[in-house]
Amino acid sequence: MNSNRIFVLAGGFFLYLIVQVLLLKNMVVFGIAFCFLYMLYILLLPLEMKTIPILLIAFALGMGVDLFYDTLGMHTASLVALAFVRNTWLKLLTPSGGYDENLQPSLLNMGFGWFTYYSLPLIVLHHFIFFYIDQIGTNLFLAGVQKIIASSIFVFVMSIIVQLMFYRRRRGI
Repeated sequence: MNSNRIFVLAGGFFLYLIVQVLLLKNMVVFGIAFCFLYMLYILLLPLEMKTIPILLIAFALGMGVDLFYDTLGMHTASLVALAFVRNTWLKLLTPSGGYDENLQPSLLNMGFGWFTYYSLPLIVLHHFIFFYIDQIGTNLFLAGVQKIIASSIFVFVMSIIVQLMFYRRRRGI
């Protein structure tokens, strides 16, 4: 991995962390849809990246968000679970010819249908784990399900908007 690519990845890491904790922390729609857009950073990491570096990046990003949200590891646990499942999920979605080298799995590179099949289950998994941990010890099952569904849809729509506004079609990060 060249130094320019590492610089771009590190810059993106801090940009997603800063945007999440400064701008999106209080963005809640109707009291049930939370905007956890920081997870998009893990989803958009290059396809050829191995699982262990992704887990370490997810741990650091989740811990950074937890420090500002006072959530005691909830973001870390859910983001590390997403990172753990990501490469296995990508293998299930791999076309017969494989992927191009240094390709970013973004909406513009892969298309809307592929990006939906790739990202939506991972977003739901992240939110399921996060809100399951949040609801432990309470009898608020229906409220938890509402938050999972509403937040997953909200984050998916926001991820599409962010990619259309700030990303361009390119081969690698």
